[in-house]
Parts: sequence; C-alpha cells; structure tokens
Amino acid sequence: MIEREAQGTQLTSEQAAEHEYWMDQARLLALEAGAVGEIPVGAIVVAPQGQVVGSGHNRKERDQDPTAHAEMLAIRAAVRYLGDWHLNQCRLYVTLEPCPMCAGAIIQARLGLLVYGASDPKTGAIRSVLNLPDSPCSFHRLKVIAGVREPECRQMLKDWFAQLRSLHNG
Repeated sequence: MIEREAQGTQLTSEQAAEHEYWMDQARLLALEAGAVGEIPVGAIVVAPQGQVVGSGHNRKERDQDPTAHAEMLAIRAAVRYLGDWHLNQCRLYVTLEPCPMCAGAIIQARLGLLVYGASDPKTGAIRSVLNLPDSPCSFHRLKVIAGVREPECRQMLKDWFAQLRSLHNG
C-alpha cells in the first residue's frame, strides 16, 4: 500500500505506476549491493524530465566509509551531474527508509520528493523512529511517499539477513 504524499493528494494510477517503476530500478541496485556482501539498499535520483541523474547502493564495507549509504552516493552523483546541490525538482527513490544521516542530507539537498519502500523500525528518520522532515529543525518541507513496493523491499532485506545469519551459524 502506498502512503499518500504529505499534502494528502491522492496518487493517480499513472503516478503510482511511475513510482513503482523507479522503485524496481532501485531494488535492482539493492540486489547488486547484497550480492557483494553489502546490506541491500539501492537509491536513484530522478530529474523532472525522467532521467536518472544519480544512483547508488550501499558501499560501506567495500569503501570502508560509514557515509557510503545508497542515498548519500545517489545524492552526490546527482549533484555532480547537475552541477548544483539544490535538488528541489528531483525525486529520490530508496528501498529502505533513510537513517538520520541520510534524512539530513535529503533535507539539505532540498529534494522535491522522497519515495521509499520499506520502513525501518530501528533507525528510520522519516516516519518510523524520527520524523526529521516535519520537525522544527527542518527548514525544508519534504514531500514523502512511503510503502512503494514495501513487501518486496522488506523481503529482500529479510532474505539477505537470514542468509548472513546462516553463514555465520553454519
């Protein structure tokens, strides 16, 4: 089920299909991360004309960089591509609800819309544990759509962690 945008506007079937398409692309990136031992999270920044201007998947282990989250890498790539850190007209699709660091970067980049798949009951900073976009410390009113391809995104994470546990326990 797709949560409505912050303003309460109902999504058309065309809009829902477009969000599902881009989330599927982010899921492909997440699968790439999982295949090389990273937590499977993928992110894509889409410009108003519908082109991908940035993408990334988790690289914390490979890069030995605690900031190498999918969202951070996608935002950095979009900023380089566009030559501007203001991403007001762009949409970010990410398979897992952003953590506090990524939520802060999303707000700082002034992204026009955040669409995420699975909620994160441990570190989610958009709606689950914290609500940074709607807090008094946020100067940017971020539009958010949650739950796009949520069952698939959640299952991908569950499967990856189950496999990791079986490797460590086997």
